[in-house]
Amino acid sequence: MESNNVQRDTFYKLLSQVKDRVSGLNKEIKELKRENLKLKSDLEKIQKEQNDIFSDISESDRIAMKHQVKSLIEKIENHVEG
Repeated sequence: MESNNVQRDTFYKLLSQVKDRVSGLNKEIKELKRENLKLKSDLEKIQKEQNDIFSDISESDRIAMKHQVKSLIEKIENHVEG
């Protein structure tokens, strides 16, 4: 009978520890979800503020830049092949 009491006490002690751990993990999950939402919000804010490097360049300047890049690539390829 004494053995049953010891086992029962041990069981309830371990059960209490498991409940405490689960409760702690649930709190941690809530905190992480809040932090995740804040980080997502911050990221969206940063993305809205961010400009594409080409957005401030006119179409003709983009075309000129594209030709310059193509020309540089051709020069590099010719140098490597040559």
